[in-house]
Amino acid sequence: MRKIVLHDHRPIYPFNEPARELRILNKPLWLYQRDVLAPYVEGLEREVNSFDEIGPERVETLVYRGNLFFDRYFIHDFVTRARRLGKSCQVAFPLDDQAIVNHALPLQRTIRRKGDYYVTDMWYFPYGIEETVRPLVMHTEPREMGYYRVPTHMSDAMGDLVYQVPTKAFVAIESWVHVVLANVIFGVFAEAARLDRNIEESIALQLKLFWRALLEQRQVLSSSAVVKIGKNCSIDPSAIIRGPTVIGDNVDIGPGAVIDICVIGNNVTVSDGCQLMLSVISDRCFLPFRASLFETVLMEDTMVAQNTCLQLSCVGRSSFVGAGSTFTDFNLIPKELRAIHGDSLEDTGLTVLGGCVGHHCRIGSGMIVYPARTIESDSILVASPERRVIDKDVSYEESDIYKIPNATSVHPRLYPRHGE
Repeated sequence: MRKIVLHDHRPIYPFNEPARELRILNKPLWLYQRDVLAPYVEGLEREVNSFDEIGPERVETLVYRGNLFFDRYFIHDFVTRARRLGKSCQVAFPLDDQAIVNHALPLQRTIRRKGDYYVTDMWYFPYGIEETVRPLVMHTEPREMGYYRVPTHMSDAMGDLVYQVPTKAFVAIESWVHVVLANVIFGVFAEAARLDRNIEESIALQLKLFWRALLEQRQVLSSSAVVKIGKNCSIDPSAIIRGPTVIGDNVDIGPGAVIDICVIGNNVTVSDGCQLMLSVISDRCFLPFRASLFETVLMEDTMVAQNTCLQLSCVGRSSFVGAGSTFTDFNLIPKELRAIHGDSLEDTGLTVLGGCVGHHCRIGSGMIVYPARTIESDSILVASPERRVIDKDVSYEESDIYKIPNATSVHPRLYPRHGE
């Protein structure tokens, strides 16, 4: 089968890069897509701007837009059903798919309603490109999973907050919020949801996990059956690691660290007392002592300094967040959280959401970032009495880059906005 990728050149703010270059589960999105599709594509791959550039060859063809995230469970189901159907078809979702409705629809236009379905930019053609296609209704098969409990003295109405976690993940990335969704809810959380489902449905799996834990004298969720560790890792015996978790090569984990349902890349340092939960830490990141991440994404070569807390947040590549900083994620008054999409602010559909730092940023110590705020790539923020709390989105020009002598020469702008 050949693969045709429709370019999506739209830059994702505040990174100022298209979605294909951003890290999803510690891989650039384009590489993640290629790996997931490898069992179905036999080296025939093209990138085009429109259907008009696709040739008339009468061969089995998969076409999709380059900003789509889909896991191997979703694509296996789609390709299997499409081949069985034997006709040209397009991915569609029912109107009651809660993972799509609650999480994937806000802040995007790629998944749109068409009649009684939502359709999106992924097609299967058994004999080359055709004009007539039919919807092939897929379902993400979500599981409702709690992630946050709001005490009653703060909100009687909210109580337990839940995600509709898909076990067959699909989302279009048009905002930094979708980068968090793809990595966390549709990524590591989805892996935990599948494990929970499989344990409930399989006595054989229950016995396998119990036996492995018994042999290793560990708790079930800390055994090698659900915690995968790479080569040449140094892990202190006092560290607590619970799965499903994947740890890469050459990783150093210090005393007292707690890691729960995470993806950790290669050459990462997690120092003493760090706490990581439902997070993705990409290659070559460095976390000094007592850094805390909850449902957070760090792209490659990033450092989050000691005593810093990030919740439901995203930090781009080669960035630094200073010690003692806090990215808040919950409005103190019941008000919808909105984030940038295009040139406007739109409802995120989320009750709890942190902030986002672009690529190649330097954030000073002791900063407090309000929910859903962004800091554009290449920015420098220096803690001062005038700027200690980030209560609005910060563009490159509004940062402190021009207040520091010679800052633009020693800290050049690497990720300008489109057209600059």
